[in-house]
Amino acid sequence: MRMIGSCGYATEMSANPTRYSRVAIALHWLVAALVVGQFALGWLMQEIAKQPPGPRAAAFNFHKSLGLTLLALMLLRLAWRATHAPPPLPAAMPAWQSRLAHGTHWLLYATLIALPLVGYLGSEFSGYPVKYFGITLPTWLGKNPQAKDWMSGAHLTLTWVLAGTVTLHLAGVVKHGLVDGDGLLARMGIGRPRGAISSTPPATPPSR
Repeated sequence: MRMIGSCGYATEMSANPTRYSRVAIALHWLVAALVVGQFALGWLMQEIAKQPPGPRAAAFNFHKSLGLTLLALMLLRLAWRATHAPPPLPAAMPAWQSRLAHGTHWLLYATLIALPLVGYLGSEFSGYPVKYFGITLPTWLGKNPQAKDWMSGAHLTLTWVLAGTVTLHLAGVVKHGLVDGDGLLARMGIGRPRGAISSTPPATPPSR
């Protein structure tokens, strides 16, 4: 059953309103896996020798392909979020923690969209064609060394911003999952929310 909430969200009435939808959870973990892979690949590909050029170029093209895939998934996540209200944060959560959680969440969204976009624009300005898993994409900007250098600097800066934001996000996971044990991680399908009632009916006491 679907209804339009007071904020204009399309929400789903379910037996478990404290949890994200299965689509949102799947997108979250898919993006998380790609981010980890991109960090590892971005670090390792810098160590590949420039000669012969084939292996290094292949690694960079694979990194770009994963980046464009990540951009598409983030735009899909943004569209899904705009039409599906997230589960509420615990009412007992302090206001500063709630603001920090929302701020971190939206900074992750912004960085994960800006980072691959800046990387793509940098590749366009390099004068070399961008390949998406072997498919050469149309070139529309042309070579511009100055713009390429600016995009490279922005890409590096955004990488560090993402690393810091992910670290903050993981710190929140540890706090709520291991320290507080407040059931907040159940929103993403990990564990059960605090105060959840078991679906197993209580045993009937024997009659006397």
